[in-house]
Amino acid sequence: MLRLHGIVGRADDAELHQRLHALEHAGALERVTMEEADLGRRRIRLTSDKGTDCAISVDRAEDLSEGAVLLLEPGRAIVLRVGVAKAWRLRARDAGAALQLGWHAGNLHWRVRFDGDMLLVLLDGPLAEYRARLAALLDAGLVEDGGDG
Repeated sequence: MLRLHGIVGRADDAELHQRLHALEHAGALERVTMEEADLGRRRIRLTSDKGTDCAISVDRAEDLSEGAVLLLEPGRAIVLRVGVAKAWRLRARDAGAALQLGWHAGNLHWRVRFDGDMLLVLLDGPLAEYRARLAALLDAGLVEDGGDG
């Protein structure tokens, strides 16, 4: 079990954001997800998306919130997510469109899951920003927008 005490910083801080992006690109960024109702807790045990068992504690003066960086080391970081991740459901028209969709999702470092012939993009921000990145594929009818949920 990894014991994490305190908040190192915020993921939206400009300096930390660059470091976290590099770690994510290297596959060394982990996320722990906490329900909104648990934000007031001072101690909680969570498992990261990579399977790390984390015992998290914060002082009374600290508040857990979306984007709290709980660990930042040269080769690893752990960031807090709040609530259930929303996903954008996409379906490619054919194999060629699937290749293009896969290339875009990979090039943009999107976190994805698969559900049959659907690609589920786990949203880290507003859906409109994700849609804008695939506007050409959507407008051309190469990719079907299955909505979020």
